[in-house]
Amino acid sequence: MKYLYNYAWEKNEEHLCLLEKGAFFGQEADSGSGPVESSLKIDPSRSPFIRERISVLCEGSNLEQLIDSLKELPEIQDSFKVVFIQEPDSIIDKKTRFKARRDIERRIGLELKGEADLIDPQLVFGVMKVNGKWIFGEYVKNEAVWLQHQWKPNSYSTALGTRVARAVVNIAVPDPAGKKVIDPCCGIGTVLIEGLSMGIDISGSDINHLVIPGVRENMEYFGLEGSVERRDIRDVEGNYDAAIIDLPYNLCSVITEQGQLEMFQSARRFTKRLVVVTIEKVDEVLAAAGFEITDRCIVTKGNFQREVLVCV
Repeated sequence: MKYLYNYAWEKNEEHLCLLEKGAFFGQEADSGSGPVESSLKIDPSRSPFIRERISVLCEGSNLEQLIDSLKELPEIQDSFKVVFIQEPDSIIDKKTRFKARRDIERRIGLELKGEADLIDPQLVFGVMKVNGKWIFGEYVKNEAVWLQHQWKPNSYSTALGTRVARAVVNIAVPDPAGKKVIDPCCGIGTVLIEGLSMGIDISGSDINHLVIPGVRENMEYFGLEGSVERRDIRDVEGNYDAAIIDLPYNLCSVITEQGQLEMFQSARRFTKRLVVVTIEKVDEVLAAAGFEITDRCIVTKGNFQREVLVCV
């Protein structure tokens, strides 16, 4: 089975999107804004940037050829509807007009064997012209669940946004099956909540005992279960496939270069892969702790910049 993923992002998040796209798809990902075709099946709601996924069932070099290929499909057991998927604005010069889109949906729907339901279908199919060909397949839309997480009971003004936090988790552990992840400086739990909501085996801890009740309340508010405790990063035991550290930077959490070194040295002891979010240059400190930076990007919000570093 081949899957097609359409992407959308804000201008200030472009490089973060490309970093996540590369983590998911490797060489199948391109550096542009076009869709990704892959044999990997990823829930589009995992990513803040994947707009939708189409599981490709039929292809054609033109619309007529695609419609002809639909005759080979078996009868659809569930009620369905067909939607025309417009290519992203960034890769087309002219959009397909509304009337033409509805006409294509109708023509496709008439060729399918089964019961159509335009109001409350059990299945949604997508039809799209992409990369000079037409495709048809089961359509799944991103549910944007991270938007709900913006309204947690406890939050900090300096915490990562939920979109950035979700992308950072995916960059740290693109294939989470059987993987253990830790956020050893979890703060109010933004990264932790995004990871848990994706079904990832992630635990959290923080040296500040005052934040732990707030983290637990946030988790309970969203119906999430996971481990979070008061703990110094130097006391973390066991081994983890990935760790995420959003370096403290506000006036209440000043950390010296020596403190950064000890933090990264501790992480080197318990993890194979580290993703760091920082407003400072920490390349030399990471190298001194035994980490190699393999990829990086900058995320901007107004005049404020954070850097995301991928380390092994």
